[in-house]
Amino acid sequence: MKLFVFGYGYSASRYVESLDRDAVLGVTVRSKDKASRIAAHGLTPFVFDGEAPGEGIDAALARATHLLVSVPPGHKAPEGAHVGGANAPEGDPVLRWYRDRIGHGTPDLEWIGYLSTVGVYGDHDGAWVDETSETRPVSERSKARIAAEEAWADVAKTHGVPLAILRLSGIYGPGRNTFVNLAKGTAKRLVKPGQVFNRIHVDDIAGALTLLSDRNLGGVFNVTDDEPAPPQDLVAHAADLVGIEPPPETPFDEAELSPMARSFYGENKRVSNAKLKAAGYTFQYPTYREALAELKTEF
Repeated sequence: MKLFVFGYGYSASRYVESLDRDAVLGVTVRSKDKASRIAAHGLTPFVFDGEAPGEGIDAALARATHLLVSVPPGHKAPEGAHVGGANAPEGDPVLRWYRDRIGHGTPDLEWIGYLSTVGVYGDHDGAWVDETSETRPVSERSKARIAAEEAWADVAKTHGVPLAILRLSGIYGPGRNTFVNLAKGTAKRLVKPGQVFNRIHVDDIAGALTLLSDRNLGGVFNVTDDEPAPPQDLVAHAADLVGIEPPPETPFDEAELSPMARSFYGENKRVSNAKLKAAGYTFQYPTYREALAELKTEF
């Protein structure tokens, strides 16, 4: 494997950490400061903020056998630049600058992985959804994700390589979990009757990427836990594990939330992970209970 990673964030870094350094050609970050910190850990960083091509990336891509994309659609595309899809006015920043290079200038490429979101399914009134379910995106960010998925599918088809689209649920793990919020005093128990969410531990994202990249598997895969649950239940369970009183319940209609946070509660669904399991993946943390039992030391 010679892996190149666009977007060395929380999820992608967990996967990269599981690999031999020799298997990683490089990773992109948005600032020189972060690049310096990453270089000190034996990785080759490239600065890419989506606003312009990054120095040295073309040459690294030309050697890649595997490509992981963990950059959301977002920035405004300059006039005349490629965008992530006909329906994505803001486009995918990687495809904006590297579509031609990836499609035609990566002779050794064998596999592309794209980290997406279960938000593309939108609202299904709490019903179960799988990879064949209708996408009903509500937010503009989820609509942009679908357009980006379609654009990456076009690139993979052009190149003739498998594309694995990993649709991720709410991500948590070390440093990003309910115990951290309880310790900070920012944990809330918002109650909206009937509302459930799936979630996924970052180590299971890394594990799914390992399975799919090792086998060069393509397709859409929901990377999500076994148990969609009301968010207030998770907070109460975490508080019980460390022997404290949970924060009081707050009716959703009375809560002060940002527009983005409120929009998450407008999408209610139960997400199936059966396809990923059928591909051979065994979850390290099938539900939040196993994960929180291990993460409670962070309180």
